[in-house]
Amino acid sequence: MVQRDDREVTRMIPFPANRLDAVIFDMGGVVSDTARVHERCWKRVFDDYLRNRSARTGEELRLFDEEDYIRYVDGKPRYDGVESFLSSRGISLARGAPSDPPGQDTVCALGNLKDRDFERAVTEEGVTLFESTITFVRALRSHGISTALISSSRHARAILEAAHITDLFDTIVDGIDAEALELPGKPDPAIFAAAARRLHVARARAAVVEDALAGVEAGHRGGFGFVIGIGRGAHADELLDHGASVVVKDLSELELQADVVTESL
Repeated sequence: MVQRDDREVTRMIPFPANRLDAVIFDMGGVVSDTARVHERCWKRVFDDYLRNRSARTGEELRLFDEEDYIRYVDGKPRYDGVESFLSSRGISLARGAPSDPPGQDTVCALGNLKDRDFERAVTEEGVTLFESTITFVRALRSHGISTALISSSRHARAILEAAHITDLFDTIVDGIDAEALELPGKPDPAIFAAAARRLHVARARAAVVEDALAGVEAGHRGGFGFVIGIGRGAHADELLDHGASVVVKDLSELELQADVVTESL
């Protein structure tokens, strides 16, 4: 009797290295597993705020969940994320100023409260890297393809330095740079465009790697040649809807081929 092999066979997806000069990586959820830390910290901050508001006003209590994170917060600068989520709940809060102390009185205060929580979590727990992404970055560089990292986080460089992988990226554009350059947040493609300019490459010759809906939309809107969506969760179809050229669960599914020509470019 012939036995059926039930092992899952992973279909390798050709990556068009011959059509690209650079690849720009988001950090959280792509290079590092900080996206889950961000989500957990946002939930603590928003749930506490919503509970206090409900107790004070009598409004129905609807706590922050994974879908809220994906739709309203993931990939965005933190103050934009606060405003986006609160707006989804019909809540309007004064913007305040970045200097506001961590608290619940303004958008900036809530964002700063989350930032303090995130700093504490990273210090206490450390950061986990996606080894398949590191392997992919090294493979790109061995083929002469430039690499860049972008992040809306102000802690990106510190995290890279702690992980000893700063040298894997030719340029870094983080939250501090975005603020100094007055770059609008995703889904505006400004932060990716800034990285491409620093690398001196045309957008059509650069790829974007993102796990956030706002991020893949930014890559698509920015006219980048290839947009890779990483769907580690259940929102793969939404990544395609927002402009991803291809969606993978992990970058190990990509096969780097120098002679590949795809219709996606």
